[in-house]
Amino acid sequence: MNMPNWLKQRAFLTPERKALVFSEQQWTFSQLFKETCRIAGGLHAAGIKKGDRCGVLAANGPETVFALHALQQIGAVAVLLNSRLVPDEIAWQLQDAKAVYLLYDEPHREKALLISRVPSLLITDIEAGSTPEVLDTFALEETCSIMYTSGTTGRPKGVVQTYGNHYASATASALNLGLHSDDSWLCAVPLFHISGYSILLKSVLYGMEVHLLEKFDPLLINQLLKAGKVTMISVVTAMLTAMLNKEKGTYSSRLRCVLLGGGPAPLSLLEECKEREIPVFQTYGMTETASQIVTLSPEDALRKIGSAGKPLFPCAVKIDGESEGEILVSGPNVTPGYLNRPDANHDVFETGWFRTGDIGRLDEEGFLYVLDRRSDLIISGGENIYPAEIESVLAGHPAVGEAGVTGVPDHRWGSVPAAFYTAEKPVSEEELREFCRQKLARYKVPAYFIKADSLPRNASNKLLRRELSKRWREPDEN
Repeated sequence: MNMPNWLKQRAFLTPERKALVFSEQQWTFSQLFKETCRIAGGLHAAGIKKGDRCGVLAANGPETVFALHALQQIGAVAVLLNSRLVPDEIAWQLQDAKAVYLLYDEPHREKALLISRVPSLLITDIEAGSTPEVLDTFALEETCSIMYTSGTTGRPKGVVQTYGNHYASATASALNLGLHSDDSWLCAVPLFHISGYSILLKSVLYGMEVHLLEKFDPLLINQLLKAGKVTMISVVTAMLTAMLNKEKGTYSSRLRCVLLGGGPAPLSLLEECKEREIPVFQTYGMTETASQIVTLSPEDALRKIGSAGKPLFPCAVKIDGESEGEILVSGPNVTPGYLNRPDANHDVFETGWFRTGDIGRLDEEGFLYVLDRRSDLIISGGENIYPAEIESVLAGHPAVGEAGVTGVPDHRWGSVPAAFYTAEKPVSEEELREFCRQKLARYKVPAYFIKADSLPRNASNKLLRRELSKRWREPDEN
């Protein structure tokens, strides 16, 4: 099935409607389309063509927005790269995706130049070439973007996201949250995350203004919310906690939705928001579902505190178990599969359903309660961290015999990784930390390194990470 080119159609339908606000600058949809076509011309002149995959390593900013839309205009696939990753991690993802180019911005110049496997282009240096032949239509089954998620076996997996996935996600969200003519979505989450990228696509499909921030700034966000500059915002628990700690008053009544994702929220936080009349709607989703797939409807937000809600209109959820079990989801927003990973696809897909690996339950009314986000997964400030990835790095240190990583509580980030290891020869904590810094994004580097005589394993010799968590709590009690 084909649809009119989203941005081209939006610029035709509502050319003078405000599309993007960044600092003191703003663009209408007509201006956004013009800037996007300028970048698209440069990409076309560089030899990038329909179906090519291009890495994008860039911070939140207007040029990043133009580049992401420009790739769509010529039918190229955006491989969105987490800017917090180290060069080796980025290089592996580019190689796995068979990317033909790396697009980067000025803040990431140094990191980009360390990656020599593909040619690179500084986005602000892209000059308009001949006017590109932008696509008239988008085929919903074609790939729009690829995002990598941390891998349970030490390597991340590329999640394929089609135009149809993104369209279904945007329309499902609108059916659930409603769409107001004066909506403005504050985007303070990274554009390389599905939460940020999906806001850009919602903007074009809805004809909605996006108020883009370069980075998370709780003081600035509170000012915007109090002044009534926006109606919606996407946050994770660490962000919302920081915002509330900086502001004891109330926000403007124009704010109608604080979409809270990134893992279960503490009950105390939700109760505080209820008392302060902050409209928080918990949500459950993942990169594989092109953003949210379960969200609390407004009328249920207060009576079902702690629940992620019910599935969005075209989606379904079930539990593989009698009371508690693995959460299975289905819907048109679910990825068609992982890139180059037939083994993983075989494991998670069954007839009509996607196995999330998360544990949950459904109450008698069908509301989902997420009990565990992938039993071994660490969610730190909204970032997904798989212990296996860190363990595989530590195992490469000559002084480490074996390593096990688990998440431990942290007042700021919710959870941080702690590494338990056995030593083949003397090694300092700082040496291990520096070793990890060279090979992992900073947020993945363990906050703690604990030497152990042995690591807990079951009869099949499988590492018992939950037992590591118990070991961590013991020192705190002494």
